[in-house]
Amino acid sequence: MQQNLQNKKGLVQNVFNQVYDQYDLMNDFMSLGIHRLWKKNLVNLMNPSSAKNLIDVACGTGDIAKIYLKNVGQNSKITCIDPNKKMIEKGKEKLKEYKNLDWIISSAEKLPVKTNYYDFYTISFGLRNTKNLNDTLSEAYRVLKPGGRFLCLEFSKIQNAGLNFAYKNYSKIIPKLGKLIIGDKKPYEYLIQSIENFINQDELIDLMKKNDFKNCTYRNLSGGIVSIHSGWKI
Repeated sequence: MQQNLQNKKGLVQNVFNQVYDQYDLMNDFMSLGIHRLWKKNLVNLMNPSSAKNLIDVACGTGDIAKIYLKNVGQNSKITCIDPNKKMIEKGKEKLKEYKNLDWIISSAEKLPVKTNYYDFYTISFGLRNTKNLNDTLSEAYRVLKPGGRFLCLEFSKIQNAGLNFAYKNYSKIIPKLGKLIIGDKKPYEYLIQSIENFINQDELIDLMKKNDFKNCTYRNLSGGIVSIHSGWKI
């Protein structure tokens, strides 16, 4: 098991080392550009106010932090976490105008931050790439303050058979597009496979409950292509 976890860690790092410079473009291809609306939905669901602390795990180039700050101004403190150094560097450059961001290179399973500190924990399109779902959710629970909220935006299981058929066929094209973008289709093959292998919406709810989150719910977007899961530390 440990060897498998290490293999996954190395594979994921290699994937994002290859695609970091075209990461935002990759998300456009993976989601037909709709990922921007999905992320806005996530932040709107939070209904944040100023002076609320956010930790955004698997932050990529900082999309969630940027949307959050546009909603609340620059009075909130945001910690952006990603295991990939190149992705963090890209995010720093992209959001250099914002001064209230902390950027930390770390895995989701062992966060180098305070316990009971954050009002919100977000993870977008990153949960399926973690080494251990239970460890990730346990850490999310630890760093949230009582009354804090966990929110996960992730590719999910499509509910409509026709839409599922269409999306699966589109997914077959994505590695070919990836080869045109970065000259290698393998990272995109991994990303498509990771979506197909990820647990369904109800299974994630069960894992959240096992890690002590309360009032756990999910909302499907775009027919279940993605879903937003929500849980509270009470």
